[in-house]
Amino acid sequence: MQPLISVKDLEKTFYDSEIPTQALRGVTFDIQKGEFVAIMGASGSGKSTLLHMIGFLDQYTKGEYFFDGENIANFDDDEIAHIRNKKIGFVFQSFNLLSGTSVLENVKLPLVYSDVPEKQWNDLATKAIEAVGLSHRIGNDAQRLSVGEKQRVSIARALVNDPDVIFADEPTGNLDSKSGGQVMDIIKRLSHKGKTVVLITHETHTAEYAQRIIRILDGKIFSDEKVAHVREEGEFIK
Repeated sequence: MQPLISVKDLEKTFYDSEIPTQALRGVTFDIQKGEFVAIMGASGSGKSTLLHMIGFLDQYTKGEYFFDGENIANFDDDEIAHIRNKKIGFVFQSFNLLSGTSVLENVKLPLVYSDVPEKQWNDLATKAIEAVGLSHRIGNDAQRLSVGEKQRVSIARALVNDPDVIFADEPTGNLDSKSGGQVMDIIKRLSHKGKTVVLITHETHTAEYAQRIIRILDGKIFSDEKVAHVREEGEFIK
């Protein structure tokens, strides 16, 4: 089976006053369609840098990246933007919601940059909001919600374009145990529905919702293993 994501000898070097810092060092792995993979490591390990590479948010320095069988080195800026908007959904620790704007308007935002007819925007956003259990908050100012509800809004926004893959960067990092559990339950349900999920985390109990954990240390993969006991809905412990 052709993997959805395939990286080969990926490297990333940052320069500060011409002084190089190598954040990724020859990273190689595949992620299949429908797979739920956690990328785990301590702060500074390179896991978020890797997310930015495979999420088309930044460019790698060396190596190769194939997305759905296509070498992304062959894509122009418009093709990259289309993939990022249509095929990828992002969930960030900091939510990145628009202030003074309703839940509905926040969730509709990715559709503004899509080729979806405007007359469909409200219906698509409403369905995404229903999927995360926030229909009763649809008209509320998103910034006035609890932190757990804000993260659920960001998940709905990630879902609105029906992407192939969800990238979740420390989605429970700012949440208490109850809210973190609700968020991980939603992400788990997305995996069960066939979405490819790539979860970035430093927390073992969060990573164990995935089928597989790739551990990174100092920009290198030091283990890539299946999860012995995969957590299901309702098993979040923080």
